[in-house]
Amino acid sequence: MGRVVRVWRVKVLSLCCEACKKVIFHVPSELEADTLVGRVDLKECLQSAEFISSSDGNFKILEDGSVYTTSAISLSAEKTTFTILLEDIQEHVQKKIHVSLVEEEKRTQTQKTRHARDTVLKRTKRRWGPIPSVMMENALGPFPLQIQQVQSDTAQNYTIYYSASGPGIDQDPKGLFYIERETGNIFATRAVDREQYPSFQIICFATTPDGYSPEVPLVHTIRIEDDNDNAPYFTQDLFEFCVPENSKPGVLVGKVTAEDRDEPDTLHTKLKYRIVSQNPPVTPAFSLHGDTGVISVLSPQLDRELVSSYTLLIEVRDMSGQPFGLCTTGTAVIKVEDTNDNAPSFKQLQYETRVEENRVNVEILRVSVVDLDEPGLPGSGAVYEIIRGNDDQSFEITTDKNTNEGILCVVKGLDYESSKQRIIVIAVKNEAPYMLAPHSQQLSQSTSSVTVHVLDVDEGPVFKPCHLRLNVKECEEIGTSIGRYLAEDPETGNSEGIRYRIPPGQCNWISIDEKSGEVRTIKVLDRDVGEMRRGQCNITVLAIDRNGKTGTGTIQVVIQPGNKNYPRITKTNYIMCRDRKPICLTAEDGDESPYSTPFVYRITDRSLASSWKITRHNDNSVYLSPKGDIPFGTYTIPVSVIDNGGKVGENRISVNFCDCVTPSECNNVSRESPRGNVTLGVWAILAMILGSLLLLLILITICGCCGSGVMHRHVTDDCANHNLIISNTEAPGEEVMDHNIIPLQTTSDQGGYGIKTGDQQTFEMVKGRGHTLESVKGGGHQTLGSVKEGGGQPMMDTCRYSYSEWHNFTHPRLGEKVHLCRQDEEQKHSEDYLLSYNYEGKGSLAGSVGCCSDQHEEEALDFLDQLEPKFRTLAETCIKR
Repeated sequence: MGRVVRVWRVKVLSLCCEACKKVIFHVPSELEADTLVGRVDLKECLQSAEFISSSDGNFKILEDGSVYTTSAISLSAEKTTFTILLEDIQEHVQKKIHVSLVEEEKRTQTQKTRHARDTVLKRTKRRWGPIPSVMMENALGPFPLQIQQVQSDTAQNYTIYYSASGPGIDQDPKGLFYIERETGNIFATRAVDREQYPSFQIICFATTPDGYSPEVPLVHTIRIEDDNDNAPYFTQDLFEFCVPENSKPGVLVGKVTAEDRDEPDTLHTKLKYRIVSQNPPVTPAFSLHGDTGVISVLSPQLDRELVSSYTLLIEVRDMSGQPFGLCTTGTAVIKVEDTNDNAPSFKQLQYETRVEENRVNVEILRVSVVDLDEPGLPGSGAVYEIIRGNDDQSFEITTDKNTNEGILCVVKGLDYESSKQRIIVIAVKNEAPYMLAPHSQQLSQSTSSVTVHVLDVDEGPVFKPCHLRLNVKECEEIGTSIGRYLAEDPETGNSEGIRYRIPPGQCNWISIDEKSGEVRTIKVLDRDVGEMRRGQCNITVLAIDRNGKTGTGTIQVVIQPGNKNYPRITKTNYIMCRDRKPICLTAEDGDESPYSTPFVYRITDRSLASSWKITRHNDNSVYLSPKGDIPFGTYTIPVSVIDNGGKVGENRISVNFCDCVTPSECNNVSRESPRGNVTLGVWAILAMILGSLLLLLILITICGCCGSGVMHRHVTDDCANHNLIISNTEAPGEEVMDHNIIPLQTTSDQGGYGIKTGDQQTFEMVKGRGHTLESVKGGGHQTLGSVKEGGGQPMMDTCRYSYSEWHNFTHPRLGEKVHLCRQDEEQKHSEDYLLSYNYEGKGSLAGSVGCCSDQHEEEALDFLDQLEPKFRTLAETCIKR
């Protein structure tokens, strides 16, 4: 007896003839989740429903009208009802379909028994041929998984053994299925990919133990049920479309297509498209049909002049676009094509030109227009026409395709005697017809008037062409031939007997041979001088025949850029401090590319090149720095700069390597003293000496007042009272840098200058660069110090002098200076040699400085503390820190 498989049958009992009335489904009393309840033809009710919903959350409705349960349902009552809501937003239409679920009628036990018996009786003959088996794609197991059982009715009479062969059993993919020998159960051993093996047909055998086959072999089909395991994909990586600007909404742009490898005609391959984003993110310009993938224009204002192309990110999703479907994104680029929605207009409304009478086929004027459409296309190509004043067809206007200008020529000779001037009106339009943009007004055609003055001349030769363009390189040698310009006699048609010349008053750069018409340069053509600053010069040439009649032509000399300028360094004087920061040298060249940058810098002096180096910074500048340790001083470095055309510019760079922290310090020193040796003038030195002597005389007088019995002086000769000695009692003051004072150096390790009596103290005179300077030297013999010569080496020439010798030298000069100061009403000499000091107050921490500074407190010298601190200031001034 065959195995009975119970299958619930779902049928629609009643669907009203009129759409949107009522639908009744007969279903079991218990319904599991995701169970198909039935299908409703939605299109009969509403042709295009954008939103489909259910009033009962236990049911969901798909776009094809299928009704599924969302959860397990038990029909507690005899009947359950809910409503399907359909809505069309564009048409503002909403309709309802009422659905009733009725429990299947219960059958009596007798009916069940009879039904089962009838079923067995009816299926007995064909139980050996069951319905095809179904196996879920990518089944999770557990394996082996039973998928079907085959049984032969002859098993009632025989002992039957089952076997099978075919794809999946003993053919590739081998071992996927097997059949149990005694039971006929068919098992799967692993998961299957439907996209690779959509179905299997195996042959089943039923035999007795002795090999008898009571049944004909059965061909059994195992179908693999599709699983949504493949996301849809676009057929192209990038979709490119074009659409004319100003297209109306609804105009078809293109179509994007996607495919899905899952089973066709199922929800797994039911695809939906939508636009995810648009770039630029302005007002949405396009719409996408969800089912077909067709892109159409949405915005009525596609303007190429504002946005030339759009990029759309498009998504495709299976399961009819449900959120749980698989999706993929793609890109579509839509280029907005130009249309002639911008009319051309003249740059000038009036023009004026001149032409000689009887001239034929000569250009007399060029006019230009403005057009916002894309250049090079028919929408911007200008077409000129003469609409008034050309009844005799004497003029003709054409378009220069390269510049889009209108060229006005005389094609028929004009007669000065009949008309001295002609006024014509020209108009312009585009090659493509004008398309009025949405929300714009119709524009009138642009026109311009041209006044042509006819010049009275005798008929003469005619140049061919009337306008000759000659190109010549800048800075060509004088006398270079750049072309020929010939005219013909209209009567003879040849150039015999015609002489050529250039009238005066024009740019005097070229000459033309009187007989041959050969054009040569008579000056070096320079783009930066005179009439050639725009790179060209128009020259009128005369042709004179044997009868003295003349004709004119125009030579346009166009100068091509050349290499005429030498590169030069803009700044040549620099100061480098002891941090040896590199100097940036920058050159400039008046030429244009390719005769300017990049520059090449070189130090041309080999000896300096060994101690200085050049490092590249960019195309026109470098860094100059010393290679190693170099002494302070001024260096003159010859540097050559070579431009890209090979011209060499020689430059001399002066670098003052100064012992400074910032260049401003070196500048101050330079302004105060000459470069090199630090020296003072004769009068400045004498002023210092005389001032010091005057102070010494005052100190000697004070020391005499202190009493001879208190001080014990052991001196040699009579000069001991006037020695400058070292003293540590005076604190240092502010550093004074005056151009009349030389900082004096001391060889002693003590801190200051003062007056002291000591043993074997003498004066030492030091000669420096023709001047005698005085200082103090400590030690056993305190002498004058030294100043440095220009080379930095001290030059010493010391000797001892007696006080009488020293007094004889200084006393007459002191009297002379005092006399000059008395005779000078403007006090110039006193300002030069006598320096004033401000009173600094009482109570100096360093104490007093004087001849008696070495006495003890009990000797009553407190009055010295009341003296003004001039001596301390003098000592501090002479200190070089």
